[in-house]
Amino acid sequence: MSVQARAGSVVAVRHVPFEDLGILGPLLEARGYRARYVDAGVDAITDAELLAADLVIVLGGPVGVGDVCQYPFLGDEIRAVGARLERGRPTLGVCLGAQIIAHALGAEVTPTGRVEIGYSPLTFTPAGQGSVLAALGDGPVLHWHGDQFAIPPGADRLAETPGFPNQAFTAGPSVLGLQFHLEADHTQIERWLIGHAHELATHGLDPRELRADAHRHGPHLAARARAVFHAWLDQIDSSV
Repeated sequence: MSVQARAGSVVAVRHVPFEDLGILGPLLEARGYRARYVDAGVDAITDAELLAADLVIVLGGPVGVGDVCQYPFLGDEIRAVGARLERGRPTLGVCLGAQIIAHALGAEVTPTGRVEIGYSPLTFTPAGQGSVLAALGDGPVLHWHGDQFAIPPGADRLAETPGFPNQAFTAGPSVLGLQFHLEADHTQIERWLIGHAHELATHGLDPRELRADAHRHGPHLAARARAVFHAWLDQIDSSV
């Protein structure tokens, strides 16, 4: 069956139910986009489906691009994302999604043996200071990852933290990869704390501290994150 593009259509590739569009959902709807989820490992992810969407958002999850043997759906997902990137179609990747984009563009993605989980600020590169991410300022963002990506050939590195030098990149005006979670809704942090309970316990991280930080930083971060997403979507619109 053929898939036809529709103006304003969004496909969000979701890997676990609680890592969803978050604050991005209402923002996209307000801008006239119609978003729907494709659940990786449950729904088929095809080149045609991702190419048909006006915007694709690849969300986070607890697996990695090196887990294709254990989770074969990742192979189809990486291939479909790569097909979209070859055509320069607007694509946003968050955490695992950014790693998939980086891998599809030829960059190495590797486990680090450690994690970066919690709220802390970014340091912007000169390119990052002139990018849509500048709206974040020096406020903390939510990190939740252990793997790291290299910057794809020809892409611009935008941000870093002390433990992870590659936190964001842009590959042209329409492709953005974020290692951190601007989309996460701080009012739903409990879903994250429950869903990642084993990981938190393994690394000796106290969910009470994360919960308190979400309440402390969440509202301000949400406002800045919305500014980033609006600016990036404006950039996409102007480049079409």
